[in-house]
Amino acid sequence: MIAITAAACGPGPTNTAPPSNGADSDALAALNAQIARYAPVDLKVDISGLPGNEATALAHIIRAAHVMDGIFLEQVWAGNPALLARLAADDSPEGRARLHYFLINKGPWSRLDKNESFLPAEFGVPKKPEQANYYPADATKEEVEAWIATLVGSGKSGEHSAKTQATGFFTIVRRFPPGMATGLGPFYWDRYDAAYQNELGEAASHLRKAAELTSQPTLKKFLELRAKAFLTNDYFASDIAWMELDASIEPTIGPYETYEDEWFGYKAAFEAFVTIRDDAETKRLGMFSSELQALENALPIDPAMRNPKLGALAPIRVVNVVFTAGDGNRGVQTAAFNLPNDDRVIKEKGSKRVMLKNVQEAKFEKALVPIAAVALGAADRSKVSFDAFFAHILMHELMHGLGPHQLPGDTDVRHALKDMYAAIEEAKADISGLWALQQLADRSVVSPQIAQTMYTTFLASAFRSIRFGITEAHGKGIALQLNSLLDQGAFVVNQDGTFSVVDSKIRDAVAGLTRELMTIEARGDYAGAQALLQRMVTIRPEVQRVLDKLAGVPVDIEPRFVTAKELLRR
Repeated sequence: MIAITAAACGPGPTNTAPPSNGADSDALAALNAQIARYAPVDLKVDISGLPGNEATALAHIIRAAHVMDGIFLEQVWAGNPALLARLAADDSPEGRARLHYFLINKGPWSRLDKNESFLPAEFGVPKKPEQANYYPADATKEEVEAWIATLVGSGKSGEHSAKTQATGFFTIVRRFPPGMATGLGPFYWDRYDAAYQNELGEAASHLRKAAELTSQPTLKKFLELRAKAFLTNDYFASDIAWMELDASIEPTIGPYETYEDEWFGYKAAFEAFVTIRDDAETKRLGMFSSELQALENALPIDPAMRNPKLGALAPIRVVNVVFTAGDGNRGVQTAAFNLPNDDRVIKEKGSKRVMLKNVQEAKFEKALVPIAAVALGAADRSKVSFDAFFAHILMHELMHGLGPHQLPGDTDVRHALKDMYAAIEEAKADISGLWALQQLADRSVVSPQIAQTMYTTFLASAFRSIRFGITEAHGKGIALQLNSLLDQGAFVVNQDGTFSVVDSKIRDAVAGLTRELMTIEARGDYAGAQALLQRMVTIRPEVQRVLDKLAGVPVDIEPRFVTAKELLRR
């Protein structure tokens, strides 16, 4: 496997490749236009307060994070490592631009363009595999699904049955060689610790070195247990340690999100977020944790669908990014996350919400403010605020932990909704986050300024998010919400084509959509989720007209990890 180093710490490639013979070819110009949709941003973090041993530990964590890039590339597509080597060997302007965009997307498919390949036909790039490299390239979804149905045991992640292993977060499915007689049928599973043995061994070594250096007890414990997990494939203890982490350095590293598994949403992708905690902001937002049970008790759903007791911990961390990798740095950048996804950990400890403040600030400045100037009427543009943007992202992450998760019997919502789950869950977190902010505003928990600007800020941000494309979970979720609120009259199109919020209708429309999505989850209603997404995931003409006017506005940011690069040079 080839590690990604060409742009790992930035500044990396410039946003435009050098011209060839004084003028770009049409293909190069088109590729540069695709790259330019990501505004380059230097992410700098003040680490001057870290003692020398902690700074050296941080450097080792960054080196471990580098490894996640290589594993993720292989998880996306088996052909990625060889293609990366081919692209890296081409030093022409076209070659450098292709490599640059490959590194942004972590593969040869443009994630903003319905996963269309951006490479010429001679590269032989296939259609982006929906099964990624988690399942055999020559298998069909129906074939694998039928095989899973023959296996014995529960689909829950906390057991060790055949079905649990096949559908678990930390295994890949492979096909037996032709003619091999087995008791398992045509497929078998391979654990991550075996499939990525060399890479995880390297990452574990760096984490152990960091653990030896740090004097922060909870950080040392997490690093030691996560290094062990890389070698044993048992992540439970290290997830618990990550929930209890209380240190100036806040790393998240390992297999977490399941978006790349577009067949079932079962398999976890490797990623890393290496960050420094913002103590003042973390303390300020800590009060939200104490509000979660009250919000759960007030959810606009049948009371029987609510959780009478949430997990014991719901920590909130506000951090600044030093370095990200793997699934944490591909295409559109993550602004916040809510982890872990293991329901056993959530049941025992809850989940942690991590807010990437410097990333959010860059997104607001580079994308949301200029979008609002086009999508909203002149009178509404002053109602777009960073505080409301930040607060809604926080509530989005908090609401991932609220609402239905477990169905009667031994199935959870994720397994019941399968490939529909990610989009429904993202939409649920978004819209219920607005609902929750309104509840907190009614009780003066959030500032009046947020209460006055949150709906308009969300409307502008909907245009920001839908530009990410409607082929992945977040884009599908925002299209569903935007169209639903238009149908309810909570959003309207003005005569000049701009959009506005209808104050008299928005509150009820938000509560209604929250109820609909959470009820689908509580019932494990796969058919209902599929029908809703098929009906609502579309870009309507009035929305497209606004998007057409945003051609010169960046879609997202391309982080350049200045502080990480400087640290590794020491």
